[in-house]
Amino acid sequence: MRSGGKLNLAALASGNGSNLQALINECEAGRIDARIAIVISDNPDAKALQRARKHSIQAVALEREKFGLREEFDSALADAAEEAGADLVCLAGFMRLVSPAFLDRFNGWVVNIHPALLPSFPGLKAQKQALDYGVKISGCTVHFVDEGVDTGPIILQSAVEVLPDDTVETLSARILKQEHLLYPKAIQLIAKGAVKPGSGRKAISHY
Repeated sequence: MRSGGKLNLAALASGNGSNLQALINECEAGRIDARIAIVISDNPDAKALQRARKHSIQAVALEREKFGLREEFDSALADAAEEAGADLVCLAGFMRLVSPAFLDRFNGWVVNIHPALLPSFPGLKAQKQALDYGVKISGCTVHFVDEGVDTGPIILQSAVEVLPDDTVETLSARILKQEHLLYPKAIQLIAKGAVKPGSGRKAISHY
């Protein structure tokens, strides 16, 4: 982690990048003591890259298909983030699992946001999982990334009521609004040193 000044972020995104936009907005408004140094996508057509360029942020496309082994792709991802001076990697709708080799390069300083109240409903289609199960409360979770699927130490969570007539689309939209608030809040906690990865299930908190 950096010793002073603003936290340098590398954001990984595969699609629309609305959580990326929330981070950009909060950084530019001075509400996060951080700057986004680079946005990396595995999809050259990702809107997230367009969002980055619009804000004069370095935007890099690394297509998985152009790499032989997964380890080669992850090494290229890590190289790009390190070359941009990243202190923290933020997964913002990145639709690939990052390997242990990638995580080791950043000593646990990788975070993700997931559209469910972990440990419930990890993995893909979390909103559909919640509806199928019949829960009355869902939400979103910001967590440090470990080698499992959405199993890393939890930083913050926000709850959303599940309504009787909810569809995947309506529930997802309400959860997404909370994601846009929660992710910047979690990054600011990290930026000011209030939260850091722990060696076990829990993040180390000083707030």
